[in-house]
Amino acid sequence: MAKIIVLHSRKGGVGKSTIAYELAYLLGAPLVDTEHDGGGVTRKFGYRHEDRLRAPMLQAFESGKTPKLLKGHNKARLLPGHPDLYVYPPSEEVMAESLLQWAKDWGDEYVVVDTHPGASSTAHGAMSVADLVLTPTALRTLDLDGTEQFVKEAADYPLAIVPNFVPRTPPQAEIDRLRQIVSGTPVQVTPFVPAVLTVGTRKKRMAITAEEPPSRSLQPVAEAMTKIADFVKGYVHE
Repeated sequence: MAKIIVLHSRKGGVGKSTIAYELAYLLGAPLVDTEHDGGGVTRKFGYRHEDRLRAPMLQAFESGKTPKLLKGHNKARLLPGHPDLYVYPPSEEVMAESLLQWAKDWGDEYVVVDTHPGASSTAHGAMSVADLVLTPTALRTLDLDGTEQFVKEAADYPLAIVPNFVPRTPPQAEIDRLRQIVSGTPVQVTPFVPAVLTVGTRKKRMAITAEEPPSRSLQPVAEAMTKIADFVKGYVHE
């Protein structure tokens, strides 16, 4: 049975979609995009819903059939998101049952799901069947506020925090706070992802980790993503 890895955060702008994109490629996994805006992995992949007549995910919910995945060079296979997911979200039960059925029919070892920021029936449905929920956070006050609240709500899930955008000299006070947030819970912390400006301005659609080698500035990010993929494999198979 495929291991389902869900990327979720209560706050946007924490680098969740970038991690999902890279992780799906590294794990050789289908990437399910349940975001409903234009800033996620679907747009990065190069898919434009404006040029299509149907929304594959919504059609799959309606028909009960497993959708086909989009393929691309040096990137994960994709089930694209669509703005209408905001208007017609699946119930928690439908999302959970659909993911389990799709994962079975696709036949891969892993499935990666990128969720829209904030609480929703779609996100909760995905989390309910997740083997691991990854929650990126920057080491900043407001981001850690959101992370702390999420840990209080979801510490009983298989949850791991991903410190993202970490500067060369990490702020000690925020590191200590992150330790306090997970203290006394089963929540784990993954290897960190360094802050690299060119990640946000990069135009290529292929995964950073697909480049051999990545540009010099992106090599630390590629190394971090590989470590997180190794963390995921160890976590779900321990």
